[in-house]
Amino acid sequence: MSNKDNKIKNISEMHDDAVVDDLMKEYDLDTSKLREIGGIIAIIAAIIAIAMSIFQTFTAGWGTLVTFRQRSLHIIFAFVLGFIFYPSSSHIIKEGDKVSPIDYIKNIRVMDVIFLGVYTVFFSALYMQLLMTPAAIALAIVSSVLLYSGNRPTYKHKMDLFDYVYVILSIVVWGYVFTQYKAISLKGADYTNIDLILGGFAIMLTLEVTRRVVGPELPIVAMVFVAYAFLGPKFSGVLGHKGYSVGRIVSQMFLTTEGIMGIPLGVSATFVFMFILFGSFLDKTGVGKFFIDIAYALTGHLKSGPAMTAVIASGFMGSISGSSVANTVTTGAFTIPLMKKSGYEPHFAGAVEAAASTGGQIMPPVMGAAAFIMAEFTGIAYKNIIIAALIPAVLYYFAVAVMVHLEASKLGLKGIPRSELPKVGPIMKKQGYLLLPLVIIVVLLIKGLTPTISAYYGIVASSIMALTASMIKGQDPYDKGKVIPLAISILLLVQDFIPKMDAEITRTLIAAVIAVVGAALITVVSGMINKKRVYVPEDDIPFSYKEILGAFEAGAKGAVGVACACACAGMIVCVVTLTGLGLRIAGIIVSAAGGNLILTLFFTMIASIILGMGLPTTAKYIVLATMAVPALLQLDVNMMSAHLFILYFGVVADITPPVALAAYAGAGIAGANSMKTGFQAVKIALAAFIVPYLFAIDPSLIMVQSVEGSVVNFLPFYSALPVIVSALIGIVCLASAVEGFFITHTKIYERIPLAAGALFLLKPGLITDAIGLGIIVVVFILQKARVKKLEPEKVRVDKDK
Repeated sequence: MSNKDNKIKNISEMHDDAVVDDLMKEYDLDTSKLREIGGIIAIIAAIIAIAMSIFQTFTAGWGTLVTFRQRSLHIIFAFVLGFIFYPSSSHIIKEGDKVSPIDYIKNIRVMDVIFLGVYTVFFSALYMQLLMTPAAIALAIVSSVLLYSGNRPTYKHKMDLFDYVYVILSIVVWGYVFTQYKAISLKGADYTNIDLILGGFAIMLTLEVTRRVVGPELPIVAMVFVAYAFLGPKFSGVLGHKGYSVGRIVSQMFLTTEGIMGIPLGVSATFVFMFILFGSFLDKTGVGKFFIDIAYALTGHLKSGPAMTAVIASGFMGSISGSSVANTVTTGAFTIPLMKKSGYEPHFAGAVEAAASTGGQIMPPVMGAAAFIMAEFTGIAYKNIIIAALIPAVLYYFAVAVMVHLEASKLGLKGIPRSELPKVGPIMKKQGYLLLPLVIIVVLLIKGLTPTISAYYGIVASSIMALTASMIKGQDPYDKGKVIPLAISILLLVQDFIPKMDAEITRTLIAAVIAVVGAALITVVSGMINKKRVYVPEDDIPFSYKEILGAFEAGAKGAVGVACACACAGMIVCVVTLTGLGLRIAGIIVSAAGGNLILTLFFTMIASIILGMGLPTTAKYIVLATMAVPALLQLDVNMMSAHLFILYFGVVADITPPVALAAYAGAGIAGANSMKTGFQAVKIALAAFIVPYLFAIDPSLIMVQSVEGSVVNFLPFYSALPVIVSALIGIVCLASAVEGFFITHTKIYERIPLAAGALFLLKPGLITDAIGLGIIVVVFILQKARVKKLEPEKVRVDKDK
């Protein structure tokens, strides 16, 4: 190996997995809350997580169960894992420490008292209605004590009595739905006391597991909505309604697919889980490091090299992971220190990574979990959603890229010589195969297959690909830990392509023969290639059944938060549907805005950002889809634009202070001030606050002509070109005005016209475009003249030196 090769290692070799794990524990809320359990409980938990992934994979490829059974079993897995892995309180005590009553009292917060008070009143009413005896109060108190257990001091490394109670209750309550689904589907409004008591516990379990996994904000919002359904007659005006009994509310939430087991959970139990699992498989194959290598090779020579690397790598990773914070940590562990080293301020480095990572949730082909829920809510095919989302997502990343480039120009930074950078060709030759599963998913989605099936084939393909690569590059290509999983993966892949026969066993046997022969051929060929290669440890990808099981376990753990949030959000959707609150709120928004579209969009944006401060993206999208979208539809915004609008602002809440989780993670890695980093991230991602207005007003930006029901009529791409070009130029102007740099440092009398020109360009229309271009030309001429005037002075200074 040459000296140059020794000096210029792939960027991924500097990417320490242990460092990333530590950062995830510190800044990612879901990871930081996880218990570090051991012993037999850890083994049982791992088995449950793997079983959940196998169940989801099997039903994705071979057909889902009846709705009640699919969703109830999904809840059982998610709730059990939630109660095992997530402690009941952030107040952690050490093994053997004694906890005094004062410790309990110290841990009580105002929000806990409110939560328990509302809960006790609600369930006292429920049990009184059912039993009409003092036993009702006793049941309510027992329920409240169980909930209060969530606020007591707890252990980080083991479960306690209350956790086991919750696990058992989850299995009993949702197991009742799983086993009695036929009787439940025939009940209608004829529910029994047992149904309602179990329903009460189902609501309690949903609130508590969501509080543990996601945080207290979503359960509190859900309880407010439940109270509204019960207290409808107490409201006057447009918010008033006839009110519903506690029994009706509980039965609706527990015994139907319009409550906890509603559409949000249905999406979690199918599309979302499979894509989270797909991301877990890709992570095990090393695709994240590959993205960083490619991005660095492509952009390292630019003056904004490290920052541009962060933008591109985070866009790639974010489109798969769907988590702003996780994306910030995994790519930021490398890119943020590199940005600081190249000359960027710490707060700017953290903000770049946060802004770039957050955009991943709106970047096709995968986007975030909310995009799948959007497909289910609207009935619009997922492939049409990603087509419509593509141009705005590209504009977002273009805007972030322009901002970092202008900052580098302003600071006078320089890139790394191309001779000192890794080459794209060798990287693609060495690791390009890692893109195959992504290509397969995109092709299948475009061909019209469902996201669930597409993700299923993507997972199987990534497994075959990684096992084959491991045989070729590893020390032992004939390891049975690779050969057996390879045969199983091929079996899963070919099973669907064999024509159906009268005897299903014959079809399975044919698939098994093909799988065995295929695995044998791949093993032999891989072994022959392996013997001709010189073994390089750093090229070895350890991938066998252990990594597959690890991906199954990690995928299930990663899906718990989404499943719990969707279950709790289902309660909110239930109340909105039951009371007609969505249309009521829509009327209030339109009335408050005086029927003005821009004001209505503005109010919706504010609501999105406020909700985004405490709710995960999936939950806030669900709430806004049921309450804010009807207001936009009333003002003739088409369905695609309306839903993408709230999705955008739900996503950017992750970088909007005061609760900007992705920005705070970036600030932590950069060692910068959190608020300063958050506001800088907003500046960098400013286009994300403007582009949604553009496609809401003029849907040609998303190439949509009209939406009729669930059918989207697209415009040809060339018809969107004028809008795209003017938007690109407008974004450059806006970035120049914000950054204070165009072709040179801008004066205040230039920044204001640049900002005005940007707004004219971003607003659709020939006249506004012409005005915007005119302004830019004037500023360009002024700056060009100033640069020419400064050049002789610079030459004289250089000569004097």
